[in-house]
Amino acid sequence: MVDLSELDKQRDIVFSADPPGQVERAYQLLSGMPGCKVEHVASANTLRVSYNLHEHTLEGLENGLTEEGFHLDHSMLHNIGRKVIYYCEDTICHNLDIPAYPTKKNERAVFVKAYDQAPHGDHDDTPPELRVY
Repeated sequence: MVDLSELDKQRDIVFSADPPGQVERAYQLLSGMPGCKVEHVASANTLRVSYNLHEHTLEGLENGLTEEGFHLDHSMLHNIGRKVIYYCEDTICHNLDIPAYPTKKNERAVFVKAYDQAPHGDHDDTPPELRVY
């Protein structure tokens, strides 16, 4: 089961230096999206984005920005970080689709069934004379 606090994410989107002015345009675009909170960071080419995984993923946001003509920073460090975040968020979103099986409700029945299958008592095939010391 996924903890609900794991669904709220806060990520940095780093843009390349060229073309100039794209960070401000991206800020305006992202702040207009529902469920997406955007703020400027101390770094000149970075925006901090807050979102919930029920509504957005970093991969979806960055792909949308790229399709709109924005240029992200493609240094090796940022690319590796992005891929790890994409994978983690994809895994969490996939796990949200898996139904939770209520094993706690039928816990007794599970152990009774397992106990019945184990050799003991009346289920033991050993003759009674060999069971007594």
